[in-house]
Amino acid sequence: MAAEIKTQELEYHGDDLRMQGMVAFDANAAGPRPAVLVVPEFWGRTAYMEKRARDMAEAGYVGFAIDLYGDGKLTEDANEATELMNRALSDFEALKRRYRLAIEAIKRHDRVDAERLGAIGYCFGGSVGLSMARQGVHHDALATFHAGIGGLAPVAGRVDTPTWIFTGEEDPMADPDEVERVAEEMREAGAEVQVIRYPGVSHAFTNPGADDKAARFGLPLAYDHAADRDSLQKTLEFFARRLG
Repeated sequence: MAAEIKTQELEYHGDDLRMQGMVAFDANAAGPRPAVLVVPEFWGRTAYMEKRARDMAEAGYVGFAIDLYGDGKLTEDANEATELMNRALSDFEALKRRYRLAIEAIKRHDRVDAERLGAIGYCFGGSVGLSMARQGVHHDALATFHAGIGGLAPVAGRVDTPTWIFTGEEDPMADPDEVERVAEEMREAGAEVQVIRYPGVSHAFTNPGADDKAARFGLPLAYDHAADRDSLQKTLEFFARRLG
């Protein structure tokens, strides 16, 4: 039977904030499915993040584009995005609580197998996903794309999240040596970590809107179609092994 992708808003609460996520699922899929958090770039829960949630639904999962800022905040302005991101990072414990609340919210969804959880994180969202894993938040599989590597949360005890890090070798926010250092720290703490590097590829390589934002805001962003497709395919293969 052909897939019938449906979406719905999912509201959850924490830190006196109303969080607004978007769930995507195949209405024709039988039985509960693993959930995959979609952890957004610093722009917020944009249409691009919602597309990635639908990508996960098309692959047989329940995609959940989560809200890190509250009230579904998003912006097209780089300065405002930076302010929102820095505000979120200024209280890491609150950010961790919001992340855990998102996990709890999607696990209660009637389409979800609460025992299987994956996550995909982009840019700021990739950094958040890595920080959460390093702090002991469990995922059955985590994939990050062009995550910023500076300022990640430290490793706190055992890390039990299998993690694949997709990164461009020309990404100014992810020095290759620093990426390997981060990966090795996580391996030493018990995690399976793979680093997939793309030569000549810069930041935000999965986002087709990256070139426009680079021109508008003078940011070091560049879409790369080949790296985008390859990283998604490898992620789906990884998730098939880890999530089913």
